[in-house]
Amino acid sequence: MKFRSLVSLFCLAGVLGLALPAHAAEVKIPAQSVDAALRARLPAEIRESGELISVNNGSFPPYEIALGAHQLDGATADLGQAVAELLGLKLHHETVSGLAAELAGIKAGRYQVALGPIGDFPDREKVNDFVDFVQEFVVFAVQKGNSAGIHDLADTCGKRVSVMSAGSAERVIKEQSGKCAAAGKPAVEVQSYTDQPTAILAVRSGRADAFFSSQAPLTYFVQQAGGTLELAAVGHHNGFSDLYQGSVVPKDGALRDVLLAAYQKLFDNGTYALIMKKWGLENNMLKAPGINLAGNPPAK
Repeated sequence: MKFRSLVSLFCLAGVLGLALPAHAAEVKIPAQSVDAALRARLPAEIRESGELISVNNGSFPPYEIALGAHQLDGATADLGQAVAELLGLKLHHETVSGLAAELAGIKAGRYQVALGPIGDFPDREKVNDFVDFVQEFVVFAVQKGNSAGIHDLADTCGKRVSVMSAGSAERVIKEQSGKCAAAGKPAVEVQSYTDQPTAILAVRSGRADAFFSSQAPLTYFVQQAGGTLELAAVGHHNGFSDLYQGSVVPKDGALRDVLLAAYQKLFDNGTYALIMKKWGLENNMLKAPGINLAGNPPAK
């Protein structure tokens, strides 16, 4: 059995201690009516196929929670379904192993979109476009009591830190490791994993001192850990400036502006806010979606 399948089974069985927020199942998201004008703007191949193919790695809760090879739950699943309804399309999910495989698949044209949200950075904007719909913060998840003493990125010298492979946190923690060494301190032991559940399991089992990642999924993991984990270094920049996340589409393609307009409609009619609140993501909401906000941040 492939590793990806094992992780999915672990999530289903609760081996990693994951569960849906208790209130999430009680919130009903209203169905969207097809917007004929938006549908007409879709790339011809998507409109004619009647299907939107979205790639994910299934391990970014509470946005992406894989329930099987083609089944997804979480805020992204709800937003994606609402977008598909607006465009008169069937949404098809493809789960792959790791962020690198997602971005490579978009670039190669195997998938039409990665709904994400995925971190938007200027270097990534060179090869793909981002339709951003959330703001994020990067912190640490540690064992309860924070015996490792991680209160800021600078405290990670000599520590064992797990991250998602190919993610922005991996880049930042490796840069920090170099700074530690240059200052004559022990380097960071960086442990890179292809998915979030395995990275958080490294902390819960004591193989890592901390998991460095986006605050939204870490908050989710901490809530599901039965009091054994806590967040650390909250309120610090931790190597990042303002961080926006969104859906990834091919560079300068027609789908980008259609997706932006669809998100804007969901912002305007209240569906976006309802979905974000359903999954406990109120603090990550933007006032409006935008394209490539890392390179052109909105006015504050």
